[in-house]
Amino acid sequence: MHFKLIIAFVEDNKTDLVLDTARKYGAKGATVINNARGEGLKQPKTFFGLTLENQRDVLLFLVEEHLSRHILEEIAKTAEFDTKPGTGIALQIDVEDAIGVMHQVNELAQEYEDDV
Repeated sequence: MHFKLIIAFVEDNKTDLVLDTARKYGAKGATVINNARGEGLKQPKTFFGLTLENQRDVLLFLVEEHLSRHILEEIAKTAEFDTKPGTGIALQIDVEDAIGVMHQVNELAQEYEDDV
């Protein structure tokens, strides 16, 4: 089984929404890294050296490659990445190898058996 890593950078108030969406479309779990900071086209506003931008969370999803594009698109649609600037971005990268995911492989194999 081949995997993709979906990385989503989201406003912290949309983290649960993105997690729920990814799970709904096939993700079996995620790793959440809280309180990341990023900059887009416009530099963030500051007040006495303190950034006034919302904090971001980084969400990592290791998903089966056949599900990855659909999950990525649904995350983008739900979190409004393409309609509201600054809400977040998501990307996917190939995973050459993964260890510690046999429980996911077994569950995915059972799901595919049911579909066939």
